[in-house]
Amino acid sequence: MLDAIRIMGITGFGYHGVLDFERRDGQEFVVDLEIATPKVGESAVNDDIAATLDYRDLLDRTHALITGPPLQLIETLAERIAASILDAGASAVHVTVHKPHAPLPVPVSDVAVAVMRRRIRAVIGLGANLGDAAHALQEAAQAILALPRVRLVAASSIYDTAPISDIPQPDYCNAILIVQADWDPASLLRQLHVIEASFGRARTESMGPRTLDLDLIDVSDVDGPVTSDAEFCRVPHPRAGQRRFVLEPWAQIDPQGWLSWSGPVVALLAALGDQQGVRRTSQSLLSGVSA
Repeated sequence: MLDAIRIMGITGFGYHGVLDFERRDGQEFVVDLEIATPKVGESAVNDDIAATLDYRDLLDRTHALITGPPLQLIETLAERIAASILDAGASAVHVTVHKPHAPLPVPVSDVAVAVMRRRIRAVIGLGANLGDAAHALQEAAQAILALPRVRLVAASSIYDTAPISDIPQPDYCNAILIVQADWDPASLLRQLHVIEASFGRARTESMGPRTLDLDLIDVSDVDGPVTSDAEFCRVPHPRAGQRRFVLEPWAQIDPQGWLSWSGPVVALLAALGDQQGVRRTSQSLLSGVSA
Protein backbone atom coordinates (compact mmCIF):
# COMPACT_ATOMS: atom_id res chain seq x y z
CA MET A 1 0.00 0.00 0.00
CA LEU A 2 1.29 3.42 -0.93
CA ASP A 3 1.80 6.23 1.56
CA ALA A 4 -1.24 8.45 1.78
CA ILE A 5 -2.28 12.05 2.27
CA ARG A 6 -5.43 12.46 4.36
CA ILE A 7 -7.49 15.65 4.19
CA MET A 8 -10.56 15.43 6.38
CA GLY A 9 -13.64 17.58 6.78
CA ILE A 10 -13.56 19.64 3.58
CA THR A 11 -16.80 21.57 3.99
CA GLY A 12 -18.90 23.44 1.46
CA PHE A 13 -22.46 24.54 0.77
CA GLY A 14 -24.00 22.78 -2.20
CA TYR A 15 -27.31 22.13 -3.90
CA HIS A 16 -27.12 18.40 -4.51
CA GLY A 17 -30.16 16.21 -3.98
CA VAL A 18 -33.25 14.69 -5.54
CA LEU A 19 -35.83 16.85 -3.76
CA ASP A 20 -36.79 20.26 -5.09
CA PHE A 21 -36.07 22.11 -1.83
CA GLU A 22 -32.59 20.58 -1.63
CA ARG A 23 -31.73 22.02 -5.02
CA ARG A 24 -33.38 25.33 -4.10
CA ASP A 25 -32.18 25.93 -0.53
CA GLY A 26 -28.97 23.89 -0.47
CA GLN A 27 -27.19 22.36 2.52
CA GLU A 28 -23.78 21.56 3.96
CA PHE A 29 -21.63 18.76 2.54
CA VAL A 30 -18.42 17.40 4.04
CA VAL A 31 -15.76 15.44 2.17
CA ASP A 32 -12.88 13.29 3.45
CA LEU A 33 -10.00 12.36 1.17
CA GLU A 34 -7.39 9.62 1.50
CA ILE A 35 -4.98 10.02 -1.40
CA ALA A 36 -2.37 7.41 -2.28
CA THR A 37 0.72 8.63 -4.09
CA PRO A 38 4.39 7.62 -4.21
CA LYS A 39 5.21 11.32 -3.98
CA VAL A 40 4.68 11.23 -0.20
CA GLY A 41 7.77 9.07 0.22
CA GLU A 42 9.79 11.10 -2.28
CA SER A 43 9.02 14.39 -0.56
CA ALA A 44 9.63 12.92 2.91
CA VAL A 45 13.09 11.69 2.00
CA ASN A 46 14.17 14.87 0.23
CA ASP A 47 12.12 17.45 2.16
CA ASP A 48 11.18 18.74 -1.29
CA ILE A 49 7.88 20.57 -1.55
CA ALA A 50 7.94 20.15 -5.33
CA ALA A 51 7.90 16.35 -4.93
CA THR A 52 4.50 16.18 -3.21
CA LEU A 53 0.98 16.95 -4.33
CA ASP A 54 -0.31 20.49 -3.91
CA TYR A 55 -2.70 20.41 -0.94
CA ARG A 56 -4.30 23.70 -1.96
CA ASP A 57 -5.03 22.32 -5.41
CA LEU A 58 -6.64 19.21 -3.90
CA LEU A 59 -8.80 21.40 -1.65
CA ASP A 60 -9.76 23.75 -4.48
CA ARG A 61 -10.73 20.87 -6.76
CA THR A 62 -12.90 19.27 -4.09
CA HIS A 63 -14.54 22.48 -2.88
CA ALA A 64 -15.33 23.56 -6.46
CA LEU A 65 -17.27 20.33 -7.03
CA ILE A 66 -19.10 20.57 -3.69
CA THR A 67 -20.25 24.11 -4.44
CA GLY A 68 -20.59 23.62 -8.21
CA PRO A 69 -23.51 22.65 -10.44
CA PRO A 70 -26.13 20.59 -8.59
CA LEU A 71 -26.24 16.82 -8.88
CA GLN A 72 -29.00 14.46 -7.83
CA LEU A 73 -26.76 11.88 -6.14
CA ILE A 74 -23.88 12.22 -3.73
CA GLU A 75 -22.59 9.05 -5.38
CA THR A 76 -22.03 11.13 -8.52
CA LEU A 77 -20.39 13.89 -6.50
CA ALA A 78 -18.00 11.35 -4.96
CA GLU A 79 -17.21 9.91 -8.41
CA ARG A 80 -16.39 13.33 -9.85
CA ILE A 81 -14.23 14.29 -6.90
CA ALA A 82 -12.30 11.02 -7.24
CA ALA A 83 -11.75 11.63 -10.96
CA SER A 84 -10.48 15.16 -10.29
CA ILE A 85 -8.04 13.98 -7.60
CA LEU A 86 -6.66 11.30 -9.92
CA ASP A 87 -6.16 14.00 -12.56
CA ALA A 88 -4.15 15.96 -9.98
CA GLY A 89 -1.54 13.18 -9.90
CA ALA A 90 -2.85 10.70 -7.32
CA SER A 91 -2.37 6.97 -7.90
CA ALA A 92 -5.52 6.11 -5.97
CA VAL A 93 -8.06 7.94 -3.87
CA HIS A 94 -10.70 7.07 -1.29
CA VAL A 95 -13.44 9.71 -1.21
CA THR A 96 -16.18 9.92 1.43
CA VAL A 97 -18.98 12.43 0.88
CA HIS A 98 -21.03 13.20 4.00
CA LYS A 99 -24.52 14.67 3.84
CA PRO A 100 -25.15 15.33 7.54
CA HIS A 101 -28.48 17.08 7.05
CA ALA A 102 -30.03 14.66 4.58
CA PRO A 103 -33.86 14.86 4.72
CA LEU A 104 -34.81 11.44 6.08
CA PRO A 105 -37.93 10.34 7.99
CA VAL A 106 -35.84 9.08 10.94
CA PRO A 107 -33.16 11.19 12.68
CA VAL A 108 -29.60 10.16 11.74
CA SER A 109 -26.24 11.66 12.62
CA ASP A 110 -24.86 11.33 9.10
CA VAL A 111 -25.40 9.92 5.62
CA ALA A 112 -22.27 9.20 3.60
CA VAL A 113 -21.11 7.55 0.39
CA ALA A 114 -17.54 6.28 -0.03
CA VAL A 115 -15.82 5.36 -3.29
CA MET A 116 -12.34 4.00 -3.97
CA ARG A 117 -10.81 4.72 -7.37
CA ARG A 118 -7.41 3.61 -8.64
CA ARG A 119 -5.68 4.41 -11.91
CA ILE A 120 -4.74 1.23 -13.74
CA ARG A 121 -2.73 0.33 -16.82
CA ALA A 122 -4.60 -2.27 -18.87
CA VAL A 123 -3.41 -4.39 -21.77
CA ILE A 124 -6.36 -5.26 -24.02
CA GLY A 125 -6.30 -7.90 -26.76
CA LEU A 126 -8.50 -7.39 -29.82
CA GLY A 127 -9.44 -10.07 -32.34
CA ALA A 128 -11.96 -10.73 -35.12
CA ASN A 129 -12.31 -12.98 -38.16
CA LEU A 130 -15.76 -12.30 -39.62
CA GLY A 131 -16.59 -9.55 -42.10
CA ASP A 132 -14.06 -6.73 -42.44
CA ALA A 133 -12.09 -7.86 -39.39
CA ALA A 134 -9.36 -5.22 -39.55
CA HIS A 135 -11.92 -2.41 -39.75
CA ALA A 136 -13.82 -3.96 -36.84
CA LEU A 137 -10.67 -3.82 -34.69
CA GLN A 138 -10.13 -0.17 -35.61
CA GLU A 139 -13.72 0.73 -34.73
CA ALA A 140 -13.48 -1.26 -31.50
CA ALA A 141 -10.31 0.62 -30.51
CA GLN A 142 -12.17 3.88 -31.08
CA ALA A 143 -15.05 2.66 -28.89
CA ILE A 144 -12.66 1.68 -26.08
CA LEU A 145 -10.90 5.05 -26.17
CA ALA A 146 -14.30 6.77 -26.07
CA LEU A 147 -15.10 5.16 -22.69
CA PRO A 148 -15.10 7.62 -19.78
CA ARG A 149 -11.80 7.91 -17.92
CA VAL A 150 -9.84 5.88 -20.50
CA ARG A 151 -6.67 7.25 -22.12
CA LEU A 152 -4.42 5.85 -24.80
CA VAL A 153 -0.94 4.59 -23.89
CA ALA A 154 -0.01 2.65 -27.06
CA ALA A 155 -1.56 0.67 -29.91
CA SER A 156 0.00 -2.03 -32.08
CA SER A 157 -0.21 -2.80 -35.75
CA ILE A 158 -2.84 -5.28 -36.88
CA TYR A 159 -1.58 -8.87 -37.23
CA ASP A 160 -2.93 -11.68 -39.41
CA THR A 161 -3.24 -14.84 -37.34
CA ALA A 162 -4.02 -18.43 -38.25
CA PRO A 163 -6.81 -19.92 -36.08
CA ILE A 164 -5.61 -22.09 -33.20
CA SER A 165 -8.87 -24.08 -33.27
CA ASP A 166 -9.71 -27.15 -35.37
CA ILE A 167 -13.02 -25.49 -36.26
CA PRO A 168 -12.93 -24.41 -39.94
CA GLN A 169 -12.91 -20.61 -40.03
CA PRO A 170 -11.14 -17.62 -41.61
CA ASP A 171 -7.83 -16.25 -40.37
CA TYR A 172 -8.01 -13.68 -37.59
CA CYS A 173 -6.93 -10.10 -37.28
CA ASN A 174 -5.38 -9.37 -33.87
CA ALA A 175 -3.92 -6.35 -32.10
CA ILE A 176 -3.03 -5.01 -28.66
CA LEU A 177 -4.23 -1.75 -27.11
CA ILE A 178 -2.66 -0.41 -23.88
CA VAL A 179 -4.66 2.17 -21.94
CA GLN A 180 -4.78 3.98 -18.64
CA ALA A 181 -8.19 3.74 -16.99
CA ASP A 182 -9.85 4.81 -13.78
CA TRP A 183 -11.79 1.54 -13.59
CA ASP A 184 -11.44 -1.65 -11.61
CA PRO A 185 -10.69 -4.66 -13.87
CA ALA A 186 -14.17 -6.22 -13.61
CA SER A 187 -15.91 -2.95 -14.50
CA LEU A 188 -13.59 -2.36 -17.43
CA LEU A 189 -14.17 -5.91 -18.69
CA ARG A 190 -17.94 -5.39 -18.51
CA GLN A 191 -17.54 -2.32 -20.71
CA LEU A 192 -15.50 -4.37 -23.17
CA HIS A 193 -18.29 -6.95 -23.29
CA VAL A 194 -20.81 -4.19 -24.03
CA ILE A 195 -18.64 -3.12 -26.97
CA GLU A 196 -18.41 -6.74 -28.16
CA ALA A 197 -22.19 -7.05 -28.07
CA SER A 198 -22.57 -3.87 -30.13
CA PHE A 199 -20.53 -5.61 -32.85
CA GLY A 200 -22.86 -8.60 -32.83
CA ARG A 201 -20.70 -10.91 -30.73
CA ALA A 202 -22.56 -14.07 -29.77
CA ARG A 203 -20.91 -16.48 -27.31
CA THR A 204 -22.34 -19.65 -28.83
CA GLU A 205 -19.23 -21.67 -29.72
CA SER A 206 -15.95 -21.87 -27.83
CA MET A 207 -12.96 -21.11 -30.09
CA GLY A 208 -15.33 -20.46 -32.99
CA PRO A 209 -15.39 -17.51 -35.42
CA ARG A 210 -16.43 -14.15 -34.06
CA THR A 211 -17.22 -10.61 -35.12
CA LEU A 212 -15.17 -9.19 -32.23
CA ASP A 213 -13.26 -10.54 -29.24
CA LEU A 214 -11.95 -8.21 -26.53
CA ASP A 215 -9.79 -9.73 -23.78
CA LEU A 216 -8.35 -8.08 -20.68
CA ILE A 217 -4.83 -9.48 -20.85
CA ASP A 218 -3.01 -7.81 -17.95
CA VAL A 219 -3.61 -5.04 -15.43
CA SER A 220 -1.18 -3.17 -13.20
CA ASP A 221 -0.99 -0.01 -11.14
CA VAL A 222 1.74 1.86 -9.32
CA ASP A 223 1.83 -0.89 -6.66
CA GLY A 224 2.40 -3.64 -9.24
CA PRO A 225 0.16 -6.35 -10.73
CA VAL A 226 -3.60 -6.12 -10.23
CA THR A 227 -5.04 -9.62 -10.33
CA SER A 228 -8.45 -11.25 -10.23
CA ASP A 229 -9.40 -14.91 -9.84
CA ALA A 230 -13.10 -14.34 -10.43
CA GLU A 231 -14.56 -16.68 -13.06
CA PHE A 232 -15.98 -13.68 -14.91
CA CYS A 233 -12.71 -11.73 -14.80
CA ARG A 234 -9.44 -13.66 -14.64
CA VAL A 235 -6.48 -11.30 -14.72
CA PRO A 236 -3.85 -11.81 -15.98
CA HIS A 237 -5.37 -13.77 -18.84
CA PRO A 238 -4.49 -17.40 -18.05
CA ARG A 239 -3.34 -18.31 -21.59
CA ALA A 240 -1.72 -15.05 -22.70
CA GLY A 241 1.81 -16.34 -22.16
CA GLN A 242 1.30 -19.13 -24.72
CA ARG A 243 -0.21 -17.01 -27.49
CA ARG A 244 2.03 -15.40 -30.08
CA PHE A 245 -0.88 -13.29 -31.38
CA VAL A 246 -0.94 -11.62 -27.94
CA LEU A 247 2.79 -11.45 -27.19
CA GLU A 248 4.05 -10.31 -30.58
CA PRO A 249 1.92 -7.14 -30.92
CA TRP A 250 2.45 -6.43 -27.21
CA ALA A 251 6.22 -6.64 -27.61
CA GLN A 252 6.00 -4.37 -30.66
CA ILE A 253 4.65 -1.43 -28.63
CA ASP A 254 6.01 -2.28 -25.18
CA PRO A 255 9.38 -4.07 -25.38
CA GLN A 256 9.77 -3.76 -21.61
CA GLY A 257 6.30 -5.21 -21.00
CA TRP A 258 5.79 -7.77 -18.26
CA LEU A 259 2.99 -10.33 -18.04
CA SER A 260 2.08 -10.53 -14.36
CA TRP A 261 3.39 -13.65 -12.58
CA SER A 262 4.86 -14.97 -15.86
CA GLY A 263 7.75 -12.74 -16.91
CA PRO A 264 8.98 -10.34 -19.59
CA VAL A 265 6.89 -10.36 -22.74
CA VAL A 266 9.94 -10.63 -25.02
CA ALA A 267 11.23 -13.65 -23.06
CA LEU A 268 7.85 -15.37 -23.21
CA LEU A 269 7.73 -14.66 -26.93
CA ALA A 270 11.20 -16.14 -27.47
CA ALA A 271 10.21 -19.25 -25.52
CA LEU A 272 7.49 -19.99 -28.07
CA GLY A 273 10.24 -20.82 -30.57
CA ASP A 274 9.16 -21.12 -34.19
CA GLN A 275 5.43 -21.04 -33.51
CA GLN A 276 4.05 -19.85 -36.84
CA GLY A 277 0.85 -18.28 -38.07
CA VAL A 278 1.25 -14.64 -36.95
CA ARG A 279 2.19 -11.94 -39.47
CA ARG A 280 2.39 -8.20 -38.91
CA THR A 281 0.50 -6.15 -41.50
CA SER A 282 0.97 -2.56 -42.60
CA GLN A 283 -2.34 -1.55 -41.02
CA SER A 284 -2.42 0.41 -37.77
CA LEU A 285 -5.00 -0.24 -35.09
CA LEU A 286 -5.46 3.51 -34.77
CA SER A 287 -6.01 4.29 -38.44
CA GLY A 288 -8.78 6.87 -38.49
CA VAL A 289 -8.97 6.91 -34.69
CA SER A 290 -8.75 10.15 -32.76
CA ALA A 291 -7.39 9.32 -29.30
